[in-house]
Amino acid sequence: MSNTRQPDHESQHRDDVFSPRRGAGSKGSVSRRFVTELGAQAAVDQVFLATHKQLRPNRNGQLYLQVELADRSGSITGRMWNASDDEYGAFDDGDYVCIEGATQLYLGSLQLIITAIGRVDPRTINEADFRVLSTTAVEELAKELATILGTIRREQLKYLVDEVLADTDLVDAFLRSPAGVKQHHAYAGGLLEHVVNLLRLADRIAPLYPALDRDLLLVGVLFHDIGKTVELESQKGFSYTDAGQLLGHVLLGLELLEDKIDAVQSRTGQPFDHELAIRIKHMIASHHGQYEFGAPKLPMTLEALALHHLDNLDARMAGAIQIIQNEAAIEGGWTQYQANLGRKFFRGRG
Repeated sequence: MSNTRQPDHESQHRDDVFSPRRGAGSKGSVSRRFVTELGAQAAVDQVFLATHKQLRPNRNGQLYLQVELADRSGSITGRMWNASDDEYGAFDDGDYVCIEGATQLYLGSLQLIITAIGRVDPRTINEADFRVLSTTAVEELAKELATILGTIRREQLKYLVDEVLADTDLVDAFLRSPAGVKQHHAYAGGLLEHVVNLLRLADRIAPLYPALDRDLLLVGVLFHDIGKTVELESQKGFSYTDAGQLLGHVLLGLELLEDKIDAVQSRTGQPFDHELAIRIKHMIASHHGQYEFGAPKLPMTLEALALHHLDNLDARMAGAIQIIQNEAAIEGGWTQYQANLGRKFFRGRG
């Protein structure tokens, strides 16, 4: 077992915020190890994407820096003991930073103990090392989103989709937003990938259940997480906005739906079907499935029930895949125990 000292203990580190060596993490670098390739007690000297930085006091009142360090394969929590305001202010969320330090296992999870950190010129970075989805992949997903939604036949629902796709600011936010900050699809374009996955699933399961309203289910998929475009800051790094903290994506999604229904009514000069609006709102309000998971209501229509289970399937699968990938370099056939899930996962020994 590696040293597991936490921030209430003394630990040596360099006091200066260094200027990374020229070429560190630059294009053409062949020495990079991705997060999923890092094992315990590994020396680290390379570039990561920094997000969620915090300057925290330990039990003795001493400050330590905590930051999530990511690349295209996943993320690892970095900690610098006895950090200063200067070190905290040396970079911003969304910056590329060069890190010196070493990994260690603590309570079953891999973390990176930082001894030096400094901002890197983004022009020296190969963004392919840090983007889970390439620009081309996002464009292809956006085309598929429009294609599947283009099969909706009910007129008012088609108008509703058109209002979303014609809102360039909303679409831009949708294409760059994650579906979550840590749990699943936590990367630029993750929200789009999650929604397209659900559209694919809905398109496949709807014919198996003729009682399901396919058009309504597809619209529910589009709107169920649309509030995350407002809940999460996605321009530079990922964090919660004030509206996201105070309201959450369910309420924000209901507001966005109301705006688009009003837009359809203005465009057509006709009232939007009241029951149809209520059914879409119910899907947004109930897609978490259970009260303890943040759902204001339980699913009480066929479409809401289907949406909840499809949403849960894609989120759970994506989260488990990420856990397995993140621990690929740790020996043994099993992942570490995941306290939030109450289990560990078998990766296999082959």
